[in-house]
Amino acid sequence: RACPAGGRGAMAQARVLLTEEPAPQAVPATDLPLRACEVALNTGPDCSSGPATTGFCTSKYLPPEWHQNNSGLYHKAFTGCEQAEQCRAEAKLLAEHAAATAQCAQQHSTATLGQRLKDTHFWKVELQKEIEDLDAETSLLAAQKLRLERALDATEAPYAIATDNLRCRERRQHPDLVSDEVERELLKETELVRNIQELLKRTLMQARNQMRLNRDHKEVCEKDWSDKVEAYNIDDKCGRYSNQSTNIQFHPSSVKLEESASTPETWAKFSHDNIHRAEREKLASMNLQALIDNILRDVSEDLRMQCAAVNGAFDKRCEELEDAKQKIEHHLKKILKEIGDQEANIAALKQAIKEKEAPIKVAQTRLYDRSFRPNVELCRDEAQFRLISEVEELTESIGSLKKKLLESEQCLRNLEGTRMNLEKEIAVKTNSIFIDKQKCMAHRTRYPVVFKLAGYH
Repeated sequence: RACPAGGRGAMAQARVLLTEEPAPQAVPATDLPLRACEVALNTGPDCSSGPATTGFCTSKYLPPEWHQNNSGLYHKAFTGCEQAEQCRAEAKLLAEHAAATAQCAQQHSTATLGQRLKDTHFWKVELQKEIEDLDAETSLLAAQKLRLERALDATEAPYAIATDNLRCRERRQHPDLVSDEVERELLKETELVRNIQELLKRTLMQARNQMRLNRDHKEVCEKDWSDKVEAYNIDDKCGRYSNQSTNIQFHPSSVKLEESASTPETWAKFSHDNIHRAEREKLASMNLQALIDNILRDVSEDLRMQCAAVNGAFDKRCEELEDAKQKIEHHLKKILKEIGDQEANIAALKQAIKEKEAPIKVAQTRLYDRSFRPNVELCRDEAQFRLISEVEELTESIGSLKKKLLESEQCLRNLEGTRMNLEKEIAVKTNSIFIDKQKCMAHRTRYPVVFKLAGYH
């Protein structure tokens, strides 16, 4: 009966242990020590002896040890449950923290990608603006270059006209073959045209070089813009990824940073430098366009002013030639009249000399006949002296007339020479007027207008 009572107590204690958690003990649970099996000695009056007890070991645990073992198991189970619960709580907190951290990191990354998209879009817009500006400036500069080419082609006509005028005026005859104001202005015109052609050629080369620089910097900006567009599309695609995206996967090697990768500072500086260089070339292009405008305006004005100076010199020279020709023609008329008068005078002198032949014949015949007077009748009387004086007077008169006739004939020859010189001079002046007016000035009517010299046509 003692045993059942003890059994009921143990069962009650077990029910308590099964329904209530034991209080943690200060002594940690340990396994029961192993006991060595020993044969019990049958000694004493209460000990049983005989075959029934032979061979049973006495190495059994004591009840306190059994309870201690159970308590240790209970404590270990309690501690394991408590640790598991704590681990679960920590795991839940860790999972929640990891989820929150991952979500926050993802949101921050998405926001960073959004800011990066804004930065990329900003530089992309700036680059696109520079590309459009450079393209527009290149087009405007190409139009200016075309004007330069047209202006350069237009200078061929003034140069050809000036050189042709100089060659034509070389066919002037002496004494009109002079280095006059017209020739000096024509030489100035040819020198001006040559200098203008050299200036236009240098400016044209400068325009071509500037257009090449514009295109080169435009290509650099286009390459940068293209890279920005591609990077923008990539970042935009990355910004649209979410945890529910189906096209995401593991890329462990992508965490590594490329050694050649740029920094935000160098990235921004690269585009800034490209835009700065583009702005510099655009400004140079604008300045060159203004320079070309000024050059073409000055060139056209200088050529037209020189053309007006040459035309003025031609007009003045033609007026001088016309005036000289008219004066020579006036003198020629007087010479011709004088020649006619002199011819009449010579004819009169010859007639006068001829008319003196009869009187001198009469006087000489009288003297001859009177020389046959006989003896004393051959007297040197007054009649004789008068006849001798008459012959002398007639002889002297005839001599004077002949001398005057010679002088008149020489004067006539001089007049004829002067007439020939005047007629030749008139022909020379006529030829000079024909060259200057009909050849040179008529050719100069083909001189290009200001708009053509400025490269507009």
